[in-house]
Amino acid sequence: MSSASLRGRLSDAVKDAMRARETERLSTLRFLLAAVKQKEVDDRRELSDEEVTAIIEKQVKQRRESIAAFEQAGRLETAAQETAELDVLREFLPQPASPEEIDAAVNAALAEVAALGLSGGAAMGKVMAILKPALAGKADMSEVSRQVKQRLNG
Repeated sequence: MSSASLRGRLSDAVKDAMRARETERLSTLRFLLAAVKQKEVDDRRELSDEEVTAIIEKQVKQRRESIAAFEQAGRLETAAQETAELDVLREFLPQPASPEEIDAAVNAALAEVAALGLSGGAAMGKVMAILKPALAGKADMSEVSRQVKQRLNG
């Protein structure tokens, strides 16, 4: 991966998609870039790669929810379109963490929180606060949350 910012990579990808006349890819990228620009206008500053990643994660989560809803409703063509958009968005997220890496991060966070003497709901919040920055963009945080909950109640 180049040292260019994530936002710069997005802009380049939009230009490449325009040149290649990849209309579906282009619309997904433009939509994402518009969301990034809107946030920058709202905050009156340029976003960091971490903030751009958070926007991409939000878009990914929306696509996953839409795909599930469309599949349940039998709208497979629309679900396929959302899946294609999801694939484009994933290109701009960090490499996914392996199950072993996620496990190790969860174990470390649980140990850290246990050392503080926390348990129950307080522990859950603290563990997720530790894991979120460590796994941002690399793991499905709802799945990580489910694992943590299971381990705390286990």
